[in-house]
Amino acid sequence: MNFHLADAVALLYFLAAWIGYSILVELTDHGRSSLNSLMNRYRDEWMEELLVRPMRMVDAQVTAALQNGTAFFASTSLLAIGGSLAMLRVPQEALSVVAWLPFGEVPTQSVWEAKILGLAVIFVYAFFKFAWSYRLYNYVAILVGAAPQPKERHSKRARQFVKRTARICEDAGRHFNRGQRAFFFALGYLGWFLGPVPLALTTTGVVIVMWRRQFRSPSRRAFDSAEK
Repeated sequence: MNFHLADAVALLYFLAAWIGYSILVELTDHGRSSLNSLMNRYRDEWMEELLVRPMRMVDAQVTAALQNGTAFFASTSLLAIGGSLAMLRVPQEALSVVAWLPFGEVPTQSVWEAKILGLAVIFVYAFFKFAWSYRLYNYVAILVGAAPQPKERHSKRARQFVKRTARICEDAGRHFNRGQRAFFFALGYLGWFLGPVPLALTTTGVVIVMWRRQFRSPSRRAFDSAEK
């Protein structure tokens, strides 16, 4: 497909940045101080508070809001997949637009199609993550409906409920975050349509934005100020 060495290096950098950032946020000690990780403790607190409330309408509304948000992104992923594949039908028009853009390098049609398919694969991955997250939130809704009554909140069954439901909710949030991360990196991937250097630059920009939001944003600093 006449891939240049620079394209291969830029693509490897893109994949390394995605995988490396995911490992940093999810598997390292530094990642445990991220905004996503700090929210996990509030899932446990949510389930603890749920046991105290005799009426669980608020909990049902929160669960429904989480499901609706996840369903929105899953639907958006399907639209993005369709839009990406539709670009395969008009390669010449798209290539003429790339040639018109500043710093744009016009690829061959086969390379262009490979790039489009790569973008579609990212959105397919995002869809699977959002779809599974939505399913997990369905499980959380069922568990909330089966929660023990307040008078049983000190029982073994209640302790098991808190632990089990919080972990499933945490897993749902983890998959949602992965799907959203795929969306962010899809934006970085768009730089490749202009060439390998723009891909490296947009990928770096996406990583910086996501890192700042997780570790240096006002939302993250709110947790530090609350603990003082």
